Amino acid sequence: MGELMFIRARYGHGGRVGYDKEWRADPKFSGGGELIDQGIHLIDLAGWFLGPFTTVEGQAATYFWNMPVDDNAFLNLRTARGRTAWLHVSCTEWKNLFSFEIYGRNTKLHIEGLGGSYGVEKLYHYQMKPEMGPPDTKLHEFPGPDESWRKEMIEFEKDIQLKRQPDAGLAEARTALQIVEQIYRKSGFDFDSAPAKP
Repeated sequence: MGELMFIRARYGHGGRVGYDKEWRADPKFSGGGELIDQGIHLIDLAGWFLGPFTTVEGQAATYFWNMPVDDNAFLNLRTARGRTAWLHVSCTEWKNLFSFEIYGRNTKLHIEGLGGSYGVEKLYHYQMKPEMGPPDTKLHEFPGPDESWRKEMIEFEKDIQLKRQPDAGLAEARTALQIVEQIYRKSGFDFDSAPAKP
C-alpha cells in the first residue's frame, strides 16, 4: 500500500418509527447516542490502522430524532505524524451503510457492506500505476454469512488459554471510549450525570 495517509469512513442506519423511544435513545441505558453505538467501532478500526490519535476534534449533534442523545457525529482524528481519520456516523442515513476507505500512497482499499441490510461485503482494491491515471481495480465479494463474531470468540478463547495479550484489548477499548467522551463533552452532552435505572 505504501505509507498510510488517511482513512475516510461512514457508518449509519436509518432508524425506524419509534426509534427515539427505544433503549438506544435513553442515555441511562445506552451511555450516549450514535457516537457510542456505531462510532466507537470506526474509532477503534481507524486507530488500529493509523495508530494512536493525539488530536481529537469533532461534533455530536441531534438533528432529526426527538431524543436526548446524538443522532449524528463527525470526527476529525489525527496522529502525531499527521495521519487523519475522517469519520461520520448517523442514524439518519435512511439506508443502512458501512463504508471504510484506507488511503495509502500507492493503494486505496474500500471496504463496503456488512451483509444483511447493509449489503454484500465487498473489498475494492485500487492500485495506482507508476504513470498514475485510472488505477488498476479489483473487486472481491464476500456473499456468505458473517463469521466474524464466531472467529473473534475463538481467538479470544485462545488468548485466555495461551495467556496472550489480545490484538484489541482493554487499553484500546479505553482509548476509543476516551475519544467518545471528549467529543460528547465538546458537544455539550453530559451523560455522566444521568442516574442509572434499577
